[in-house]
Amino acid sequence: MQWEQLLSLKKQGDTTKRLRKEQDETRLGFEVDYDRIIFSSAFRSLQDKTQVIPLSKTDFVHTRLTHSLEVSVVGRSLGRLVGKRIIEKHPHLAEVHGYHMNDFGAIVAAAALAHDIGNPPFGHSGEKAIGEYFKIGNGYKYRAYLKDKEWQDLIDFEGNANGFSLLTATRPGIDGGLRISYATLGAFMKYPKESLPKKPTNDIADKKYGFFQADKPFFQDVAQDLGLIRNKTGDDVGFERHPLAYLVEAADDICYTIIDFEDGINLGLISEDYALEYLIKLVKDNVQVEKYKSLTTKEDRISYLRALAIGALINDAVTVFMDNEEAILAGKFPYALTDKGAYTAQMADIIKLSVKNIYQSREVVEKEVMGYRIINTLLDAFCSAYNNKFEGRESNYDKLILKLLPEKFVTEKMTVYERLLHICHFVSTLTDGNAVLLYNTITGSR
Repeated sequence: MQWEQLLSLKKQGDTTKRLRKEQDETRLGFEVDYDRIIFSSAFRSLQDKTQVIPLSKTDFVHTRLTHSLEVSVVGRSLGRLVGKRIIEKHPHLAEVHGYHMNDFGAIVAAAALAHDIGNPPFGHSGEKAIGEYFKIGNGYKYRAYLKDKEWQDLIDFEGNANGFSLLTATRPGIDGGLRISYATLGAFMKYPKESLPKKPTNDIADKKYGFFQADKPFFQDVAQDLGLIRNKTGDDVGFERHPLAYLVEAADDICYTIIDFEDGINLGLISEDYALEYLIKLVKDNVQVEKYKSLTTKEDRISYLRALAIGALINDAVTVFMDNEEAILAGKFPYALTDKGAYTAQMADIIKLSVKNIYQSREVVEKEVMGYRIINTLLDAFCSAYNNKFEGRESNYDKLILKLLPEKFVTEKMTVYERLLHICHFVSTLTDGNAVLLYNTITGSR
């Protein structure tokens, strides 16, 4: 892969080439990507979507929105630090093409900002609830109407693929969705493959999938324009990662490892003594003991250690990336950056403690149980009504249910797969609170 191709400013529908050296420096294309994402309704909905503690009313835990903003900040730092070293190593990128180190930061920041935009309500359990509705729930009745890969899209519903669709899907009068640059879309695509074959290798890029069958043609167009390396044969579609996708992943890994841990401490799910024991392994070379001792509240002490830990992990990820840049460009680096860093063991220890004390806490489990019931109810009502209407056998109840769809989702889809995926898109865009309200309306609960 070549950097000058990987940094493509092309957007869906372009008929002429966008050159970096001709860009308006006051409104750079990659920065426009960031603006379009942050002003989108899909991004705004993240303010009421679960990060760790579902539907929490406390004021210091993270929603998907605050998490995404923090991942974006970390991603920008990673991108700029890597960009500076890439430009130094490949000076023609600046001298001939006009790229700056900040371009790398802008691309990673925008992709990181959008990394959770496709996640349904109620966190990762929301993804599982959608998948299991089709795999073992009432949605199984649609199996006979779908091809294998279409069915896999549904039973293994994936927020990353849903995010790609939200960013790029064309609607009447809106061609190409948000019209994000191909470079940013490439960095967003952590898993550049379709849903089948599932986990064909241990390569990190094969861990999940990154696009639905409905979005395959455009996905392939983006991958080919960027010069991504194809790694599947025959009818199967898959590519090696865009190099900057490693930085987006690292930013997410750093934030959820450290900041979810911080949330657990502030909630009292993890004691401060544990925090010291685990975080000190990351910050021992940088902590100023006198400054730390001068902080009088637990929140300030943990915040100080968190900032130092994130800084250490950012520098470590940059080192791993640059040490392996040639392998990454050749599609020969099948790992996450944080899996090969100096702090891999320490991060694993923190995640293990977080799983035990936070992710499996009673409050989380209770809300995930509720989320399963809500998502199953919504899918059942809307899938049935939507398909019954198309088949000409809708009941009056179906008509009433479909009146609850937002205007932008009132559209006709021709195949069963397209209709089911359309309803999944709708449910995925709901906030936790709106999903509860809609559930209460349908079930008559108040």
